Amino acid sequence: MASGVNNCKPKVVTGPLGYVLEDVPHLSDYIPNLPTYPNPLQNNPAYSVVKQYFVNIDDTVPHKVVVHKDSPRGVHFRRAGPRQRVYFQPDEVQAAIVTCGGLCPGLNTVVRELVCALYHMYGVKKVLGIEGGYIGFYARNTVNLDPKNVNDIHKRGGTVLGTSRGGHDTTKIVDNIQDRGINQVYIIGGDGTQRGASLIFEEIRRRGLKVAVAGIPKTIDNDIMVIDKSFGFDTAVEEAQRAINAAHVEAESIENGIGVVKLMGRYSGFIAMHATLANRDVDCCLIPESNFYLEGEGGLFEFIEKRLKENGHMVIVIAEGAAQDLVSESMQTLANNKHQDASGNKLLQDVGLWISHKIKDHFAKHKIMKINLKYIDPTYMIRAVPSNASDNVYCTLLAQSAIHGAMAGYTGFTCGLVNGRYTYIPFYRITQSQNRVVITDRMWARVLSSTNQPSFLGPKDVIAEQREEAEMLDDEIDEPCLNDVTVNTQVSIYPKMPVKYS
Repeated sequence: MASGVNNCKPKVVTGPLGYVLEDVPHLSDYIPNLPTYPNPLQNNPAYSVVKQYFVNIDDTVPHKVVVHKDSPRGVHFRRAGPRQRVYFQPDEVQAAIVTCGGLCPGLNTVVRELVCALYHMYGVKKVLGIEGGYIGFYARNTVNLDPKNVNDIHKRGGTVLGTSRGGHDTTKIVDNIQDRGINQVYIIGGDGTQRGASLIFEEIRRRGLKVAVAGIPKTIDNDIMVIDKSFGFDTAVEEAQRAINAAHVEAESIENGIGVVKLMGRYSGFIAMHATLANRDVDCCLIPESNFYLEGEGGLFEFIEKRLKENGHMVIVIAEGAAQDLVSESMQTLANNKHQDASGNKLLQDVGLWISHKIKDHFAKHKIMKINLKYIDPTYMIRAVPSNASDNVYCTLLAQSAIHGAMAGYTGFTCGLVNGRYTYIPFYRITQSQNRVVITDRMWARVLSSTNQPSFLGPKDVIAEQREEAEMLDDEIDEPCLNDVTVNTQVSIYPKMPVKYS
């Protein structure tokens, strides 16, 4: 077993233009004298026609593309794609694929493309599917995967491998990986799953195993940091339109009709926000990041009354994680609200049902007007559908990027789209915090303009939000206790830098 494994925080590599490269680990960091081989793609007729198909080892992608003269130095990530030299021969690869956490459109597409790309691009013939999430490594059966038995799975929702929450036992999982001779692990899941993948990678590195661990970020809520978006998000926004359209038809077909639609978004309101902008029939969008209040001047009840008097109907879209403090206080369930599911996620109260009852009770109590409210919760319908065309393409390229990285010897990384380019991102970078809607940003302002709803924010709230955003930016650029080293970016920067994990 290799000794001297470094679990320190990552070093910052500064290029001549002043940017900071946050690199991902490499097998050669802890296994000396690894042989390399020519990439099989150079003999693949499908790729021989592509000019400069191989990615330069020093190519990077900037995290932020909009800067001004006083901007701090930028953060870059290593660009994804095939390299000229690989660290695995096709006949020695034993790959494993696992899906974890909740369902999301596109899971089967990723599984299919991992199998097909390993077979057709790199000539890898041994691919295992781990059934039932992390627990499947040590408590469930595996299934052999090949292009024939995954050919049509992208047309179905869910995951053919099955999934589960929890069940992560690092020692048992790595023991199983070692016993089965698995040397490439592809882990598909959200931030909790990626944290588990990070622990698996660290244990593999501690044991000095030649095993590449690659993550593919999955969250329908789009709440993973750094990346432009997560797969399944486009499909979720598109499917949400059906529910919103139904709510609008119901609302406008009856006097003082109100349609309430609850969409996914435990901590982040991206689905609700984008669905509202796309639909244009929504009168009020409520998300976890923006507090609101019910009673009094400028409150939600006053706005509903005003909109009904103006239009005779209205549609409210609310994310599942919105107003949980109000729900808990109202239902006196503060203690219960601390309960978690098997993945460590806080169990939420049904805010859609709660706000529907609150609206009905308010108008009945004050005898303002008679209302007709319809509540629609399409959550599980949206999660279970197959991915749309946009997400299918995205899933395909994510899967191929993960394979290119693993074959090139990279490990302990998640692949993702950053500013339109596919990149390799160290695990710690996407698990240290969650991506959330910035309510002082232009996109949320566009929602407020589209719906003409009140912001429910006072001046102090705006100042606090701007301060929080600035602090997040400072933390992102100037990570504490990082060691700066100057390199020439035209030269290979092996050995790779040790990485911090949360």
